[in-house]
Amino acid sequence: MATMTIRCDERDKREAARVAEYYGFDLSSVTRAFWKQMGRTGRIPLDLGNEEPNEESLEAIREAERMMRDGTGESYSTSKELIEAALAS
Repeated sequence: MATMTIRCDERDKREAARVAEYYGFDLSSVTRAFWKQMGRTGRIPLDLGNEEPNEESLEAIREAERMMRDGTGESYSTSKELIEAALAS
Protein backbone atom coordinates (compact mmCIF):
# COMPACT_ATOMS: atom_id res chain seq x y z
CA MET A 1 0.00 0.00 0.00
CA ALA A 2 1.30 3.49 -0.88
CA THR A 3 1.20 6.55 1.36
CA MET A 4 0.44 10.04 0.03
CA THR A 5 0.99 13.49 1.43
CA ILE A 6 -1.28 16.22 0.13
CA ARG A 7 -0.68 19.92 0.68
CA CYS A 8 -3.81 22.02 0.84
CA ASP A 9 -5.25 25.07 2.49
CA GLU A 10 -6.31 24.37 6.09
CA ARG A 11 -9.75 25.89 5.49
CA ASP A 12 -10.31 23.65 2.45
CA LYS A 13 -9.33 20.62 4.53
CA ARG A 14 -11.76 21.57 7.32
CA GLU A 15 -14.61 22.11 4.87
CA ALA A 16 -13.91 18.85 3.06
CA ALA A 17 -13.72 16.98 6.37
CA ARG A 18 -17.06 18.50 7.42
CA VAL A 19 -18.72 17.28 4.22
CA ALA A 20 -17.12 13.83 4.47
CA GLU A 21 -18.23 13.48 8.09
CA TYR A 22 -21.78 14.48 7.16
CA TYR A 23 -21.86 11.39 4.91
CA GLY A 24 -20.17 9.21 7.51
CA PHE A 25 -16.67 9.17 6.00
CA ASP A 26 -13.25 10.48 6.83
CA LEU A 27 -11.02 12.28 4.32
CA SER A 28 -8.81 9.24 3.75
CA SER A 29 -11.79 7.09 2.78
CA VAL A 30 -13.14 9.76 0.44
CA THR A 31 -9.72 10.21 -1.17
CA ARG A 32 -9.36 6.45 -1.73
CA ALA A 33 -12.88 6.32 -3.23
CA PHE A 34 -12.02 9.24 -5.53
CA TRP A 35 -8.90 7.45 -6.83
CA LYS A 36 -10.77 4.15 -7.23
CA GLN A 37 -13.50 5.86 -9.23
CA MET A 38 -10.88 7.49 -11.47
CA GLY A 39 -9.34 4.08 -12.15
CA ARG A 40 -12.70 2.41 -12.71
CA THR A 41 -14.16 5.05 -15.04
CA GLY A 42 -11.05 6.50 -16.68
CA ARG A 43 -12.35 9.97 -15.81
CA ILE A 44 -11.74 12.61 -13.16
CA PRO A 45 -14.99 12.66 -11.16
CA LEU A 46 -15.26 16.41 -10.68
CA ASP A 47 -18.02 18.80 -11.57
CA LEU A 48 -16.29 22.08 -12.31
CA GLY A 49 -19.48 23.87 -13.31
CA ASN A 50 -20.84 26.80 -11.38
CA GLU A 51 -24.41 25.82 -10.56
CA GLU A 52 -26.36 29.04 -11.02
CA PRO A 53 -30.17 28.91 -10.90
CA ASN A 54 -31.96 29.85 -14.11
CA GLU A 55 -34.35 32.81 -14.27
CA GLU A 56 -37.43 30.68 -13.59
CA SER A 57 -35.80 29.29 -10.43
CA LEU A 58 -34.69 32.76 -9.34
CA GLU A 59 -38.25 34.05 -9.70
CA ALA A 60 -39.57 31.10 -7.67
CA ILE A 61 -37.00 31.89 -4.96
CA ARG A 62 -38.05 35.56 -4.93
CA GLU A 63 -41.72 34.56 -4.76
CA ALA A 64 -41.08 32.19 -1.84
CA GLU A 65 -39.11 34.91 -0.02
CA ARG A 66 -42.00 37.38 -0.52
CA MET A 67 -44.50 34.82 0.75
CA MET A 68 -42.43 34.12 3.86
CA ARG A 69 -41.90 37.82 4.52
CA ASP A 70 -45.56 38.74 3.97
CA GLY A 71 -47.06 35.64 5.57
CA THR A 72 -49.04 34.88 2.43
CA GLY A 73 -49.40 31.65 0.53
CA GLU A 74 -50.86 28.30 1.41
CA SER A 75 -49.67 25.85 4.01
CA TYR A 76 -50.45 22.17 4.21
CA SER A 77 -50.55 19.71 7.08
CA THR A 78 -49.49 16.72 5.02
CA SER A 79 -47.58 16.04 1.84
CA LYS A 80 -50.75 14.46 0.43
CA GLU A 81 -52.58 17.80 0.81
CA LEU A 82 -49.72 19.59 -0.95
CA ILE A 83 -49.71 17.13 -3.87
CA GLU A 84 -53.49 17.31 -4.22
CA ALA A 85 -53.35 21.13 -4.30
CA ALA A 86 -50.55 21.07 -6.87
CA LEU A 87 -52.43 18.64 -9.09
CA ALA A 88 -55.64 20.70 -8.84
CA SER A 89 -54.00 23.85 -10.21
